[in-house]
Amino acid sequence: MASAEADPLLLLRQSIASGGAIIPTTTSDTSPNAPEVPLAQATHLHFTHPQRVAIPIDAPTRFVSNDSPVDLRSIYFAWLNREIAIPEYNASATKLNDELAGAAVVHKFAFVERLDLITWLEGASEESEYIKPLTGDKDGAPASAAAVAAASKTVLVSSSARAGRGTLDPRLAQIYSGERRMGDRNTALRGIKPTDFSHVRKLAQPFMSRKPTSSTNNGSSIPSSVSIPSHQKPVRRPDPIILLSPSASSLLRMSNVKAFLEGGRYTPPDHNSTTSMLHLSRVMKDIDPSRPMRFILVEGPEQFKPEYWNRVVAVFTTGQAWQFKNYRWSNPGDLFKHVLGVYLGWRGEQPPEAIKSYGHRVQACSIEKWRDTGAPGAESSRWRDREVVEQIWKAIEVNMRAKGWRKDAAPTSI
Repeated sequence: MASAEADPLLLLRQSIASGGAIIPTTTSDTSPNAPEVPLAQATHLHFTHPQRVAIPIDAPTRFVSNDSPVDLRSIYFAWLNREIAIPEYNASATKLNDELAGAAVVHKFAFVERLDLITWLEGASEESEYIKPLTGDKDGAPASAAAVAAASKTVLVSSSARAGRGTLDPRLAQIYSGERRMGDRNTALRGIKPTDFSHVRKLAQPFMSRKPTSSTNNGSSIPSSVSIPSHQKPVRRPDPIILLSPSASSLLRMSNVKAFLEGGRYTPPDHNSTTSMLHLSRVMKDIDPSRPMRFILVEGPEQFKPEYWNRVVAVFTTGQAWQFKNYRWSNPGDLFKHVLGVYLGWRGEQPPEAIKSYGHRVQACSIEKWRDTGAPGAESSRWRDREVVEQIWKAIEVNMRAKGWRKDAAPTSI
């Protein structure tokens, strides 16, 4: 990527933020009359904001998957299909690959990659563990301050603007905008302006090569060499993962789990929902009291990479063994030795025998039975929901700490 202004990822993000037209076409001509064609036939992607520019649709981007850059067509295709479930997304990608007939291959994102990409493109996050920084200057420093500032003017969107766009929850956008940005000593002292240490190294060189002396005038010893601290990017803590039960009998599904775990109130699930993954935030005071921790929620591990299992912090279950068929540990007894289990049922009803057999490894919780909103006492019966939510989060936090989750680190094995 030559500059911030011509970077495909930034152009796509800026166009999404502004609502500018993004047009697949067969020409590099940037005139408004460029014909729009299907992605399988397109050779360029036209952006109309912040400038009219045509980028080759197979151009590599800074998004890296399995050590390889992902092309612009795959990025844009993932954005267009951001609302559909993983199986439908994979099926659509397969269909597009068939239409491409070997001329190109659309990358199928793993579910965590896909969520990370969409979150970044929507503007809800200013960092991504999969997106490399812009190529630096010739001396290896980050991109010039002018380029960064120019990109920031159009890319960085206020929380109020983000809250009303797309499918991002306004409360989540507000949480993200208030997160503490992690940085090194350069960003803390200089803001976004890069610092060039080359002149410092030149000045320090005579002292670094000078032989040590035994003492100074006041008798204190002098170190044998001067060490210049390296300029390193802080390591980003990965997001923990919570697995839900895909069973139709589960009280918590993708359609209502966010309102329950984040809002503290139970509502029945919408069984027509096609949401396949989402994220929510929670301050885990005993792990990192200074900033919310983002959790990824998904109903199945079909798109898991092996290392994702180290990030799983809880599994919600109804006790049905088929749920664990594609898990790393398909035997529930083994699974719940590694991961906290959570069962949610109705108050006054006994948990299934399978849940009882798991013992203390599964946290069994119960809530008041749902009554229609118009029924007498329906609203007043929900006040205990938050107590149950806090009980669940406390169990998750205790287990996370026990597994090695820290303020800036995650376990490498569970």
